[in-house]
Amino acid sequence: MQSLFVDLVQVWRAEIIDSAYTRKRDWVNKKLVFEGLANAQPDRAFEVRSPERETAQERILIYLPHEADVDSADRVLFGGMWFEVDGDPMEWNHGSLRHIRIRAWRVEH
Repeated sequence: MQSLFVDLVQVWRAEIIDSAYTRKRDWVNKKLVFEGLANAQPDRAFEVRSPERETAQERILIYLPHEADVDSADRVLFGGMWFEVDGDPMEWNHGSLRHIRIRAWRVEH
């Protein structure tokens, strides 16, 4: 599986801060938690059109080395584009193909 990791990926994390009315992630002061090779593959893409707006979503699957630090609230930089991790990362701990799989998505307006 290591030889399949050919795509440069960065995983970024932001701490939760309190604002006047809510709690939110501080993406201005984000921290790099993983940078390295992964395997990124297309998942699906679709568009939503309405009189008010048009949006396009792109979803990808990313297979990371087993030791990568990634969480469901992280963001991923891949191919010069920002993606948000969608759901909990899935760990495969069996045999020699140990890895972490995440789904990531982005939206264009």
